[in-house]
This record gives sequence, C-alpha cells and structure tokens, in this order.
Amino acid sequence: MLVPLVVSFLVSFVAPAGAAQASCLRPPVTAPIVEHFESPPCPYCAGNRGIRFATARGAPVRAAASGVVVFAGWVVDTYYVVVRHGDGLRATYGALADSPWRAGQVVAAGSLIGLAADRVYFGLRDEQDRYLDPEPLLGRLMVPPYLVPTDGTAARLPPQPVLRCSG
Repeated sequence: MLVPLVVSFLVSFVAPAGAAQASCLRPPVTAPIVEHFESPPCPYCAGNRGIRFATARGAPVRAAASGVVVFAGWVVDTYYVVVRHGDGLRATYGALADSPWRAGQVVAAGSLIGLAADRVYFGLRDEQDRYLDPEPLLGRLMVPPYLVPTDGTAARLPPQPVLRCSG
C-alpha cells in the first residue's frame, strides 16, 4: 500500500516538532518573520526549510547560540554561515552581505555573524540532518523593567536585554 510508505518516508525526513532538545535560541535579528517554515514533502521537493526575516540591508545578524562555524561562504549568489551548536543543532544564516567568520572558528551567543544583504534566512537541522522549524525554539529578547527619573535628571541607560523562553 502506497500511503503508509509515503507517510513513513515523510516522518523520517522531517523531524517532529519535539525532536530537538529543549533549546532556547536567541533571535538572530530584530525583525518580523515574513516567511515561515514549510516542511518539504521529500528531500528534493519545494518547501521553505527555515524562516525569513524582514531585515533592512546592513542590519546586524547575531549568533543564536554559541558554537563552531562549519561553513562560511557563497552558494551561487547567497552568502551563508553555518554554526554547529553544543546541543548538536546546526544553524544556517543566509542572505548575508559577508561575514568575518571562517570554518573552525568558535562563536559566542550574540556574536555578530554578519550584516544582512536581504531578507535574512535562518534554518536549523538536527544531528540526523533533518530540517526543524526554528520558530518554536526562538526566545524573545526583553529589556527588564527599570526605573526612569521623572524629576528632569538624565536617565541612565536601560539594562541589557535578557533572553526569555516560552514553556
């Protein structure tokens, strides 16, 4: 019967939503998501294997987590950087203008990966090379509440944003 074979193939190709560890990743950019993950029905079929952000040209793109650069370079006309994180996930940052990073270098979470050339692509793959929907794993950068003077004295700088994770 063809249907069970197709379903079995699809299940093995795309990881289920809970397949990744309970990671919480820093959003790579501060911009809205304009293209969501769309799981392809087969390895060579059309689909959106990550998400795209509505970034302005030159916007900073930062590492979602610490890790080691495993690839940095041009693929056709798009510059990509791929970082393997400690939990086994590989993050792909695409549509970069360029990047100072090279394969083998260690990046810290929040490090500048590069500058946006267009709408930034962000994708994730697990250790079995399955594409994962990155949206559920992205936390939010929140500025903690702080006091602001109301008597006319100069305000101090706000505190650094803190990564907040759902769940």
